[in-house]
Amino acid sequence: MRRLIVNADDFGYTEGINRGVVECHTRGVLTSASLMVTGHAVGDAVALGREHPALSVGLHFDVWGEDERDFDTRDVEAVRDELHRQLDEFHRLTGRGPTHVDSHRHVHREPQVWPVFAEVVEPLGIPLRGDGRVAYVGGFYAQWEWRVTDLRHVSVAAFERLLAEAVDPWTELGCHPGHVSDDQMWVYHREREEEIRTLTDPRLPRAIAEQGLVLASYADWPVPAEDQA
Repeated sequence: MRRLIVNADDFGYTEGINRGVVECHTRGVLTSASLMVTGHAVGDAVALGREHPALSVGLHFDVWGEDERDFDTRDVEAVRDELHRQLDEFHRLTGRGPTHVDSHRHVHREPQVWPVFAEVVEPLGIPLRGDGRVAYVGGFYAQWEWRVTDLRHVSVAAFERLLAEAVDPWTELGCHPGHVSDDQMWVYHREREEEIRTLTDPRLPRAIAEQGLVLASYADWPVPAEDQA
């Protein structure tokens, strides 16, 4: 059985993004979200997460936001300290640990800090994006070129094409849905609204099933031993 996780980044950054994430979860195919404990609307996101316990929530490590903060990721010990701080803050806010860990702009994949993330996350027993336990499909994004929008990349047809890449036992398909709101501070803006339209489209569950995939969340990982028989 091949399992597909549809995971939204940036949960907690704005209330509009939070509403979009929950809408895609309750009306669409989104199963998980990655929480920015540095986000302006993190309290709202935590409350929504409690209201929707089937939505698994991990940590979206962030040190930059949308260019409003300075942080030198070449300072490996500063990254280590910040990762521990954000994990502690996640637990303080939610009362539990994350179901997975990833990062804004994939900063954790920078070669000098990857070993730090691998070392800190490994004892938690949860997937770290890129560690090989859950394959990552990241093509569902409407700005393949910075600040150049092409909504075809977040269409239903694009989502269906990306399903063909979900060949591993576990695959995450990343997304960035959200509603435009007064507190919106992103370069990636109206594209988020288009993602909502696609992720709530009634054609997607059928397309997922036709590919022999089963929707799952990070809370379902790993598969119980009896299901592996």
